[in-house]
Amino acid sequence: IRAAILIQNWYRFTMARLEMRRRYSLSIFQSIEYADEQDQLQLSNFFTFMLDHCTHPDSVSHIFTSPSVSQVVDEGLYLTEFEKKIDVPDSYYGPRLSFPLTVEDANALLHAFRNEQLLHARYVLQLLCETRRVLKEMPNITHLSTSYSKEITVCGDLHGNLDDLLLIFYKNGLPSEQNPYVFNGDFVDRGKNSIEILIILFAFLLIYPNDLHLNRGNHEDYIMNLRYGFTKEVAKKYKDHGKQILCLLREVFSWLPLATIIDSKVLILHGGISDTTDLDFLNTLERNKLKSLMRPPKSVRDQQDQVKQRIPTTKPSKHLASQNILDILWSDPRSQNGCTPNKCRGGGCYFGPDVTAKLFERYNLKMLIRSHEFKPEGYEISHDGKVITIFSASNYYEEGSNRGAYIKLNPELTPRFVQYQVSKHTRRQNLRERVGTIESSALKSLREKIYAHRSELTSAFAQYDLNGTGRISVNDWAAAMESVLQLELPWRMLRSQLAQMNPDGEVDFMSCFYDLKIGQPIKEAQPALVETLCRYRKDLEIIFNIIDKDHSGLISLEEFGQTWKLFTSHLGIDVSDESIDKLVLSIDYNKDGHIDFNEFLEAFHVVHRLEKKAN
Repeated sequence: IRAAILIQNWYRFTMARLEMRRRYSLSIFQSIEYADEQDQLQLSNFFTFMLDHCTHPDSVSHIFTSPSVSQVVDEGLYLTEFEKKIDVPDSYYGPRLSFPLTVEDANALLHAFRNEQLLHARYVLQLLCETRRVLKEMPNITHLSTSYSKEITVCGDLHGNLDDLLLIFYKNGLPSEQNPYVFNGDFVDRGKNSIEILIILFAFLLIYPNDLHLNRGNHEDYIMNLRYGFTKEVAKKYKDHGKQILCLLREVFSWLPLATIIDSKVLILHGGISDTTDLDFLNTLERNKLKSLMRPPKSVRDQQDQVKQRIPTTKPSKHLASQNILDILWSDPRSQNGCTPNKCRGGGCYFGPDVTAKLFERYNLKMLIRSHEFKPEGYEISHDGKVITIFSASNYYEEGSNRGAYIKLNPELTPRFVQYQVSKHTRRQNLRERVGTIESSALKSLREKIYAHRSELTSAFAQYDLNGTGRISVNDWAAAMESVLQLELPWRMLRSQLAQMNPDGEVDFMSCFYDLKIGQPIKEAQPALVETLCRYRKDLEIIFNIIDKDHSGLISLEEFGQTWKLFTSHLGIDVSDESIDKLVLSIDYNKDGHIDFNEFLEAFHVVHRLEKKAN
């Protein structure tokens, strides 16, 4: 018995430690994800600053105007016109679509994508034009009824994970009149098969427009797509027609409905609500006018100018529309009452049970189903059962990190949860190995974040190291880490993974940076400049991609220099103009006055020394 008790205690202790490691690893992933989203939302402030201070505003104004798709894809083009303009060669062996689509067409697409085939660009453009036509006829808020079917299936974020969508269809059946679906946004970005997911969903939408329903997510936004991978995916897969496809997708995304209501009782939207959410107002606004929430509404800038000049202002309806949509696409529930700004993400709000109750009372609702948030089990119930989060992308951060799930709603509106996990390699790993894989990946991401803030962290450590010993207490080290990175992580627990401790129990704070360096350093770059470029690499990539109108990957030295100076001025970064001018001239390799900015920025990423040796 004593031996059994010892074994049992050892097992419980081991499992508790594994669970602790798993939880802090997922906390690292989520904190870094939200910090990245915060950076992305702050870019919209830079875009406003850019317009106000650019000496040639016409060169950047195209970022914020919404060119009609007719500039790239003529509104008047009929499906037959594409056949004349875009040839499909005999060598193409993928699906050949004819409109109107049939279930056989959808099955052909599923078969092709399982075998990693691409749909030809002509059919993609035809499909998108037809999808836009159908979406334009739909209201901002779709109303459904369970009386026409036994159950309705609700799916959350897929984020380009085609295997999850295929598994859902395998387990739950394909969309049909007898098997309706609601997909709750964030179909794209992060994963590698976003375009395939869109094609499948849009095909079923065209076949069953009354039985497959799509809500817009915060990633159905062309500026978000620049940061999180979808734009690159389309450009890589469709080299000749990528620009046309992306431009048409910008339109399609803007026409996606904002919410769905089932039996007048269940509200389904991507993010959440705020204390100012007004469903009646949401139902009346022109949703297609907001191509991106990352773009500053002109009416707000005009109003700011009027305030400065003491001109009476009118109600900024476009700003109200933007704020209402931002709230429903970006907000998250919290257990505390009230409605406060969502500081982690940088947009939307945290809404408490009282905010939920108030909205339910006003509109006589029973349940809110939302997505937008990673959940280890694929779903979570909050606010006394009134709010359900559903997340359908399994293995989101790393293989084995989480399950996906979907909801089945019956006519009594009782939710039934179905969980799953796409397994490729994890079945061959035991629990310890799976947790080790997740932990290793999370710590790698965290170390890169730490290195990108090296100067600030070194200064913060020095404030506690009054005698210049290079060592500080664990408490001081943890306080310095949080003051700079603001990730709300258990730093004391993570210390052993990130920094070395001497026998006296003090932390050698510079050991945080020992195993890292910035890859392919350019000798002309000063250390401070290298760190700045490393830290803001993603932001700069988005900005330069937007300036690059013809998607050539090249921008002029003048555009590069001016944008960089505006960016550093806006953020208050102290880097001399001379140092960036020297660097830019040094990377104009063929001296033609243009630089390949993607190649340039790729040089400034964090490399793990130990990993490099192992390879």
